Amino acid sequence: MITARTDVVGSLLRPPNLLRAREGLQRGQLNPWEFKRIEDAAVDAAIGMQADAGLDVVTDGEMRRLSFQSQLTEVVEGFSDWDLDAFVWGDWYGDEQVGDKHIKRPPIAVLDRLRRRRFLSAEEFVYARGRTRRIVKVTLPSPSLFANFYDPGRSRGAYPSLDSFLADVAEILREEVDELVRLGCRYVQLDAPHYPLVVDPAYRQFYDSRGWPAQRWLERGVELDNHVFGSHPSLTCGLHLCRGNQASRWLVAGGYDWLAQRVFPHVHAHRLLLEYDDQRSGGFTPLAAVPEDKTVVLGLVTTKTARQETVDELTMRIGQATRYVPLERLALSPQCGFATSILGNALSPADQQSKLRTIVATADRVWG
Repeated sequence: MITARTDVVGSLLRPPNLLRAREGLQRGQLNPWEFKRIEDAAVDAAIGMQADAGLDVVTDGEMRRLSFQSQLTEVVEGFSDWDLDAFVWGDWYGDEQVGDKHIKRPPIAVLDRLRRRRFLSAEEFVYARGRTRRIVKVTLPSPSLFANFYDPGRSRGAYPSLDSFLADVAEILREEVDELVRLGCRYVQLDAPHYPLVVDPAYRQFYDSRGWPAQRWLERGVELDNHVFGSHPSLTCGLHLCRGNQASRWLVAGGYDWLAQRVFPHVHAHRLLLEYDDQRSGGFTPLAAVPEDKTVVLGLVTTKTARQETVDELTMRIGQATRYVPLERLALSPQCGFATSILGNALSPADQQSKLRTIVATADRVWG
């Protein structure tokens, strides 16, 4: 299994020329081969920046994605029309710089049986694999994240229940992991920002309305995650939990206390990547529920603001976490991606690189 002390969650800020190229492609002003050339260059730069920072694990920055979870609707048939707001609906909260924002839930729904046209992330991995000798991680969405795409009134013609729909989503993602392993991938991460949402009564009510009370929701969600991971002796599996990350905003606040015993011991992940950049995430006490066969990747470095953490600050917080998890089972990362979608967070590329370098410098001091 991978024992890297420095990690990244996934996404990086998209360069302006890539964003312009994406718009040009959508308007028919740019040919696909021209767009791919620009997209490839953005991936090259992302991998190079992470390597220059000294990270053990790199990603392609999710440069080829509209959103961290958009590959499913991009390559799988069966959904109604959708756009970026399909992935960012809800009441988002921000500081005085970015403010709050309410995005009404779009009417996206699964309307037909799902049919995959191609693999979701094979292009991402194969291209990145040829650009670095470092560990390349591929991120995929947790299947139960798509529960909001099941509309009881519109979706029953395709799937009689939410569970039957999510089972098909999980099978598509399971096949994706199988293909990634065949291609030589060593590290796959499932992103599950929806699990911490249940600390908010409004989100518990949403899942209750679909017949999945919070306890059952988590149990079934973890079952689906485990199905996606499968059984691959050469594969390191990660699970990322956060409380929403979009344009420097978040969805909920609250510690992992209620989730810890229900998720940490039961998910078949080797690495738990946990958001811990400020008081919204609570304390380290829930880490006592992490079993001995799992590593905790502490997301102590915020991606939401340009505030620069220091090596001394991060070293102190890692020391506090060792009260619950021994140092040899800890690692360090940002708390989430820097650009969960093409809407990047409110910081600069220089801020981003500085934060990654601070992670590496801290790891060098703490673990040597």
